[in-house]
Amino acid sequence: MAAPSADISSQEAGLGAFFRSSDLDAAGLSRHQLPSLLRSGAVERLGRGLYRRTDAEPSEHYSLAMACAAVPHSIVCLLSALQVHDIGTEAPAAIWLAIPHKARLPQLETLKLRIVRFSGPAWTYGVSKTTFEGVPARITSPARTIADCFRFERLVGSETALEALEDGLRQHKVNMAELERVLEVLPSRRLRAALAVGQR
Repeated sequence: MAAPSADISSQEAGLGAFFRSSDLDAAGLSRHQLPSLLRSGAVERLGRGLYRRTDAEPSEHYSLAMACAAVPHSIVCLLSALQVHDIGTEAPAAIWLAIPHKARLPQLETLKLRIVRFSGPAWTYGVSKTTFEGVPARITSPARTIADCFRFERLVGSETALEALEDGLRQHKVNMAELERVLEVLPSRRLRAALAVGQR
C-alpha cells in the first residue's frame, strides 16, 4: 500500500530547514511519508538520516542549522558561539560543537566540524536553547563562551580568548559579575588572571 502524500508547506512550523526522520512526528508527518517527500522534490537527502527541505532559503546560520540537525544532542560553543553572539572577529572555518564526554564522535561529510567534549556542570551551566533555521539547538551564553575560550585556549589561541573578553566587555555583551559567576562553576586560572589585569 502506498504511503499517503505529504505536504510540508503547511507543516513548516514544526520542521526545520534540516531534519532527521525522527523529527517528522513533530511536524505532524510520519516516516512513511518520507519517500513521497523525496520523490516530490520537497525534501532532499544529504546523508545517512539527514534531510533538507528544498524550500529553505540559506541564511547566515545555514551551516549551523545543518550541524545541529546532524548532531542533535550537541552544544554550539567556542568560535561558533562567538560568531553567533557577534563577539570578536573570528570567522571559523569549521562548526564548533560540544558533545558529551562518552558520546560517539560524529561524522558529517558535508561540513567540517570541530568537536570538544563537555561533562558534569560544563554540559548544563550557561547553556540555553535556541533555533537555527527552525532546527532546535543549544548554545553557550556569551559569558560562558568567553570563559570556554580561556578554558580551551590551547585550541582557540590566547589572542582569540583575549579579544573575545575585551570585545564582550566593550560591547556590554557580558559584565564582570557574569564572568565571575562562570568562574565559580567552571574555574579558569587564565581567565582569572586576565580579569585581574583588567581591573588594575
